[in-house]
Amino acid sequence: MYLLDFKSKKPLHIQLYEAIKKEIISELKVGDKLPSIRKIASEYKLSKTTVESAYSQLYAEGYVESRAKSGYFVSELYFDTFTKDEVPKSRTKDTPKQYTYDFFPAQLSSDTFPLKLWKRLYTKSITDTLDLGAYHDGQGELGLRKEIAKYLIASRGVKCTAEQIVICSGFADAMGLLAKLIRNRYIHFGIENPGYHVARRVFEEYGYSIEKIAVDAQGLQLTALKKSKAKLVYITPSHQYPTGVTMPVSHRLKLLEYIQKVDGLIIEDDYDSELAYNNRPIPALQGLDNYDCVVYMGTFAKSLSPALRLSYMVLPNHLLPEYKQSYDAHFPRVSLMTQKTLEAFISGGYWDKHVRKIRTLNKKKHNLMLKLFKEQLGDTYKILSQGGGLAILIMPSVPFDWEKFHLLLEEYSIKVYLAKERSGGEFEALRMGFGGFSEEELEEAIEVFSNIWEICIITILNKHT
Repeated sequence: MYLLDFKSKKPLHIQLYEAIKKEIISELKVGDKLPSIRKIASEYKLSKTTVESAYSQLYAEGYVESRAKSGYFVSELYFDTFTKDEVPKSRTKDTPKQYTYDFFPAQLSSDTFPLKLWKRLYTKSITDTLDLGAYHDGQGELGLRKEIAKYLIASRGVKCTAEQIVICSGFADAMGLLAKLIRNRYIHFGIENPGYHVARRVFEEYGYSIEKIAVDAQGLQLTALKKSKAKLVYITPSHQYPTGVTMPVSHRLKLLEYIQKVDGLIIEDDYDSELAYNNRPIPALQGLDNYDCVVYMGTFAKSLSPALRLSYMVLPNHLLPEYKQSYDAHFPRVSLMTQKTLEAFISGGYWDKHVRKIRTLNKKKHNLMLKLFKEQLGDTYKILSQGGGLAILIMPSVPFDWEKFHLLLEEYSIKVYLAKERSGGEFEALRMGFGGFSEEELEEAIEVFSNIWEICIITILNKHT
């Protein structure tokens, strides 16, 4: 007996299909014959078309099989492998713990994004003139590329045209695109040690042999690079990740000269150049390049929003023909609407104003954190890096109980980040991010942190006989 509701908005053939399917799974056996189409139509006062539609769906899904001149029969299905009336258990991992104070070293506070302005520019940019039925320029919208080129020339001294810029969906996407583009040219990938783990992971996944190159007070050690097999090298010369070292101009010129001699390629990641608080950042290394041997990487994640997934790279001219012939050049990596909104944001002068605002806000937080450390940690710590980005790097300057420290952090719901966890090498530091806090929240967080810090200082008593 099938219960059908003739007043329901659900079509009758769907109701019948669901009722028969339920009966097949719960009651019928393999080989049982179903009532004929004529019989069900007559008994339930349905049209033959309605019943045929229900049986056709059951047949299409494999619940029944049709035998010539005999009718429909239940197929051989292994229903006992299914658990009835149970919600499948999720295979996803447990939800990550939410901390009261999270010193993530690369985060902006949510209220810094110009949401009202972005909405207005979005509405203004999305007009009937946009062809939303077509695939647009895979390299990125020309208008946006022109705006980025003008900005890079003026602010970072980059030598480029819009023709050299490729719009990508975040740093890892840009690095993956480049890794594919040049894998027939290079085998060994040189990276600073310590260095940015995402860059290393991307090139590892594309089969490159990783060469870790030591870092000193001038950045990447040129002598170590020369001893390695790497002709392709990734660097962060303006604010080395994670040590904070700046590569001097003289060292940059020597590196460029060497890379030119070996027919190599430099990948310059200028990831947070907008966030320099004490001095103007040194112009990009790419601007010193007269050999066409630098790929320049930039992103909007540190100053605008990581959620937008917007980055770009400036390719040297000799790589452009290969890029344009590649499969990746045919399809855009970022949505048209996002690109058009960002184009309006930059061309209207809002980007320059926003960068100044973000730099001012985060400089205040940066200086507040320095002040709080000095007041509350006294002479028990040393600063390893400060003056730029979204974090200050510190370490204890006295004997310290690290095991107790980590236990208390968990107990008081505080999350901190160690450099060695992500960067490798021997360099270690607590990367104390301030960008995600308001000034009031930062004061609260440092107060709790400093109390834990004080408990973990190991006091050594001098014993006199």
